[in-house]
Amino acid sequence: MQSVNWLDLLSQVLQQLPITLLMIVTSLIFALILGFILAIVRIRKIKILTPIVRLYLSFIRSTPLLLQLFLVYFALPQLLLLVHIDINHFSRLFFVILAFTLHTGAYLSEIIRAGYQSVDYRQIEAGLSIGLSYPRILKEIVIPQALRNSIPNLTTQIIELVKDTSLAFTIGIIDMMGQVKLIIGNNYGLGMLEVYIVISIVYWMIALIIQGTLALIDKRSQKPYRI
Repeated sequence: MQSVNWLDLLSQVLQQLPITLLMIVTSLIFALILGFILAIVRIRKIKILTPIVRLYLSFIRSTPLLLQLFLVYFALPQLLLLVHIDINHFSRLFFVILAFTLHTGAYLSEIIRAGYQSVDYRQIEAGLSIGLSYPRILKEIVIPQALRNSIPNLTTQIIELVKDTSLAFTIGIIDMMGQVKLIIGNNYGLGMLEVYIVISIVYWMIALIIQGTLALIDKRSQKPYRI
């Protein structure tokens, strides 16, 4: 029985770690921006936009991410062609990041909204009563508490994004999971168990790093805030 070179397998998988991290970080940044905008719409109850946002959130929560990825990659370019906008030449990475942003942003918006609503409104009223501006109340009172209350759900959603990136290979992105498929294909299916063990450990390590980082942020956010 041929021995397995675990270090060589790990090295081959990690070759595509940079593109996986690029997808994670870029999608997360844009998803946070989108999530914040969507949360503000619902918090402020903007009449025209709120029903649209609710419809969007319902669609995202009710359909598989893989389907959303295919819609963005295959259907969106065809729809835009109807208004004479051609994005067929765009990189596949663009479509992947767009799909992950739209998906993760929807869930982050609910986390952000829940974090905001977890802060007792009487604290906002108290701040207004002593002459603080609303932006300062947000900065000094609401955001620190909302962040602290949201960290557990935020951690879960970021780890979900990490796992979601494994779907990128379905439209031809050679990330870590795509590399795994290539390794298995080049070996005609031999060593599948070993390769999947390696990729599982890599994803696990990434998740542990995220958990540890956000746990540290959570610990520091427990410090009393000052007005």
